[in-house]
Amino acid sequence: MHHFFVTPEQVKDDKVQIIGSDVNHIKNVLRMKLGEEVQISDGNNGKYLCKICAMSAEDVRLEILEKLETDTELPSKLYLFQGLPKGDKMEWIIQKAVELGVYEVIPVATKRAVVKLDEKKAVKKVERWNGIAESGAKQSGRNRIPTVQRVMTYKEALQYAESLDVLLIPYELAEDMKQTRQVIEAIIPEQSVGIFIGPEGGFETDEVELALAQGAKAITLGKRILRTETAGLTTLSILMYHLENESHNL
Repeated sequence: MHHFFVTPEQVKDDKVQIIGSDVNHIKNVLRMKLGEEVQISDGNNGKYLCKICAMSAEDVRLEILEKLETDTELPSKLYLFQGLPKGDKMEWIIQKAVELGVYEVIPVATKRAVVKLDEKKAVKKVERWNGIAESGAKQSGRNRIPTVQRVMTYKEALQYAESLDVLLIPYELAEDMKQTRQVIEAIIPEQSVGIFIGPEGGFETDEVELALAQGAKAITLGKRILRTETAGLTTLSILMYHLENESHNL
């Protein structure tokens, strides 16, 4: 069943109004008909089973048939601070991070990042990345669309992370698996967690030291060195399992 996102303001009484690019997608790409059923998420933990009751050039109007149970979001907000990787790896990372429950993705221009984006290119990239986040949210049944923030410098990213409850930095020189387990197990539902991932080549030593000085915990992901596109998703997977297990046990 097709899944679309709206804002809470587009849901009123037992009706939903779809506007914007999804109108063309519904009418001309999917060629949906009156009476067909779709799922709607309002970005505020509201999910509905609806049927199409009217279509025009400006909007698609739906009737709410049923309010659905919503339990697809993690009990904590996870922020992935991803060092800019080469090629189209960022698109794959965003898609999979959304499936794993990430709350926000923050692209970070670190010292060893090969990719250098000027302001114009960065804006276009971020726009495309947010489109990928939306597609991933629809595919995985999320209640909300995770945001991909603007490209930040490393120092800007650390400043952005100041308000988060927990900061993690997987680091190839961190070797204490027991300590890593203790750090992960200490994270509780409703805490916000920032995950800092380096690009190809990892972080410079001084970048790691800056994060540690801000209270980040260096953790290990095992004896093998993981690629940048693997490290963040591995950390998200560990946290997803831990947080959902803890939430279930509450």
